[in-house]
Amino acid sequence: MANPDRIKAVADGIIARRKEGHQLVVVVSAMGDATDDLIALAKQVNAKPDPREMDMLLATGEQQAIALTAMAIKAKGCDAVSFTGPQVGIITDSRHTKARIIGVRTARIRKALAAGRIVIVAGFQGESKGEEITTLGRGGSDLTAVALAAALKAEACEFYKDVRGIMTTDPRIVPEARSLPVITYDEMLEMASLGSQVLNARSVEYAKRFRVPLVVKSSLEDVKGTIIVSEEEGMEKVLVRGITYAKNEAKVTVLGVPDKPGIAAELFRTLAAADLNVDVIIQDVSESGITNITFTVGRDELARTLEVVKGAAARIGAEDVQSDENVGKVSIIGIGMRSHSGVAAAMFEALAHAGINIEMISTSEIKISCVIDRARVVDAVKALHHRFRLEEDQVELGKPFLLAPEGQERRGGGRKRKSMARKSTARKSTARKASKRSRNRARKRSFRVGSARRSRGRGRKR
Repeated sequence: MANPDRIKAVADGIIARRKEGHQLVVVVSAMGDATDDLIALAKQVNAKPDPREMDMLLATGEQQAIALTAMAIKAKGCDAVSFTGPQVGIITDSRHTKARIIGVRTARIRKALAAGRIVIVAGFQGESKGEEITTLGRGGSDLTAVALAAALKAEACEFYKDVRGIMTTDPRIVPEARSLPVITYDEMLEMASLGSQVLNARSVEYAKRFRVPLVVKSSLEDVKGTIIVSEEEGMEKVLVRGITYAKNEAKVTVLGVPDKPGIAAELFRTLAAADLNVDVIIQDVSESGITNITFTVGRDELARTLEVVKGAAARIGAEDVQSDENVGKVSIIGIGMRSHSGVAAAMFEALAHAGINIEMISTSEIKISCVIDRARVVDAVKALHHRFRLEEDQVELGKPFLLAPEGQERRGGGRKRKSMARKSTARKSTARKASKRSRNRARKRSFRVGSARRSRGRGRKR
């Protein structure tokens, strides 16, 4: 949606889907750098703009985009109508710039669909119960699309991005990265929260709650893309589905903390009250009743975090607070970790072989994250992608692969290789069947909610 030509191309795609017999609701984000331009304009007037007025200003970016998209569709002989978020009944709480959706009224959309129109909706915005314009924050347009799909009971919610689907990792770092045919909600949630830029975690969480199948496709080429669904039989056989990274991390260490019940609760309660999100947390072994607590936050929140933590440290009797902005995080994600041992060992071996030191470790059932030197994040992604053979088709590689020394995992006798090849063929078939079942289920009905996004631009993710 960066320019008129792209808007016309989006209109062509929408009309093509309409001719397939689908009723369509299309959620549109602002054009190109429109959001950045509006933010810059606001800061020229006021260095610290009022959040309510920022919502009033930023919501206009999507209003331009929906009107232009509807115009482009009408120019090609197809009927369309554009609506803002408040006009279609997207109700939010009263928190400006980061509002949460609390309800969706669909009567106006259903009426337009019944009249044979394509409905174009402004993403990223809604209206509070106090009748104030609100915006949804990062990933707001994706969240709008999923919320509408859930409320309308759509069969699927399709996202058109500037990538081929959900990739095994960032193809700008690893050109051999593959598009995944299918992925679970839980895996996508982890990938989104750990640095993947394709979908926002809030939208995936919403889709999982209401069981809305998601499809991520390319806006630039005709490829199948990735289906995001509930876990199915056979999907757990893939050990690692993808690798994510984040460079916008910062580490905070509170030194000399009294090792007594309630101290950690007081520290993190203070951070929560300031609406600061904490990621990885480590507490050292206590010595003489004193310990250290280290955690990570987003680098853009470091200054505010330090201000809050220093006040809390004084209250709990800690000795000092230190920080480090030169850290990053690399993570591996896959539901197969739940039933296979040795995944962590393989990850740590790969990082060690690349000469990368691990500073902090965080795990869940389906992910392992390591905080490392920010300058080595790219090297870590490359090493892990190679170690887990993610450039190859999705197959279960098993314990012999995981426990093999670095550089020797492909060795073995001819008889063993043939056996593994037969197993791989069977497992590929299982993965293909799971993917096919997901795709068939997502195509049973004809109703679609789609999200059209700009293909270029440095604007913040909407």
